[in-house]
Amino acid sequence: MEGQTSSIAYTGHSGYFPDDAAPMTPILFFLLAFPLAAGEYPRTLEAFPGGTPKLDGVLSPGEWDDATAFAGVLDWIPQFSKTTDPKDLSLKGFVKHDGKRLYFAFEIADDVLYGIDTPRWLPEENLKAHDLTREGFPWFGDEMELLINASNKWSGDENAAGDGSSWQMVCNLTKSRRGGVGVGGLLEGEPRRDRKAWDTYRKWILSGAQEAAAKVKPGGKGYIIEWAVNFDPCLEVSPGRFYSTAMGDRAMGVNIALGDLDEKEKGAGNFGHFHHEDWFSGAKNVRTNLKQWGTLWIRTTKPGRR
Repeated sequence: MEGQTSSIAYTGHSGYFPDDAAPMTPILFFLLAFPLAAGEYPRTLEAFPGGTPKLDGVLSPGEWDDATAFAGVLDWIPQFSKTTDPKDLSLKGFVKHDGKRLYFAFEIADDVLYGIDTPRWLPEENLKAHDLTREGFPWFGDEMELLINASNKWSGDENAAGDGSSWQMVCNLTKSRRGGVGVGGLLEGEPRRDRKAWDTYRKWILSGAQEAAAKVKPGGKGYIIEWAVNFDPCLEVSPGRFYSTAMGDRAMGVNIALGDLDEKEKGAGNFGHFHHEDWFSGAKNVRTNLKQWGTLWIRTTKPGRR
């Protein structure tokens, strides 16, 4: 979701304008507060080289042991109702790269899964929320959002450009571009009202430049997302130039959101009756501004070898 408010409609996700847990035990844990580097929020992740995971929505034994691990969301930034119980909503995250792709995995604990444990109710703000068009709400449902500012640049309070320099994409548990409504996976994110951004995101999904698998955990009460991002064309550090490990360690802006719909009444008073939407960095209503993001360091050597 995007960050400003409007007298006509809440613009929680960019482009919405009316005119157009069984936890894993990781070897590594890095969630550090470093001096400001790629955004103004003092929270940092490090992606080290590791093995290539299988994107199947299953965290197989050892598959993510070489990744940086992090956790949330009790200390993340709430946009709606604050999360206070990890059984209600929490995550264990992992990040690494294999020299060609950046990988994230999220193991989410969620006591109520929208559209699975509940009816597929719609918000009054948009009865077309599940349309897989620019009129829909890709983030409406239980979902993760990944935002990267590969260029590490901003000039003011702008949000993602919607291209390789900076972007905001969505992985929804119960709908996707490839599978349609009822099948989890990637959807075009923000600014989706920008036709050029929408077309870019759609091309990335259909070409496999970004891929994600979303799968309910055995027994319910949560789900797993595994997500891959190609360096080329998704990490454009300068016009026409994409990140490669030959460039050495690189700082990029990053933000991550975990959205949670439960029964409609639980979100009473919130936009779209969202129960929770928790963000890795930033502040309420402005957390999609590039300068509000944290820092992702892509490292070229393993820990202790630099």
